[in-house]
Parts: sequence; structure tokens; C-alpha cells
Amino acid sequence: MADNCWRKPSQSEGESNCVELVSTLDEVRDSKNPSVTLSVPRTSLATFLASLKR
Repeated sequence: MADNCWRKPSQSEGESNCVELVSTLDEVRDSKNPSVTLSVPRTSLATFLASLKR
């Protein structure tokens, strides 16, 4: 996973209380515990993100 870039939401303002998304859009992690990742199917993640935009 070292070659993937993890992104925090811009609203986090540098805090470590957020969920991060990997650049490949198939894993998420808690910024407080970055050694643990959760694999997520891209279609499920896309559906979730779309529901947040409503």
C-alpha cells in the first residue's frame, strides 16, 4: 500500500479525526489508526459518496 496516496477530507483541517480514502478508491481507514484498512467495493463506495451529496 506504500505506493498509494491517502486523502483526508478538506474539512478535517489537519486533524486526525477523520476517514481517509486511498487514491485507488477501494480502501478506507481511520486516520487515528492508519495501520488498519477496510476494503470496499468501488461500486459500494460510489453509492455511499453519492448519497452524501444529496
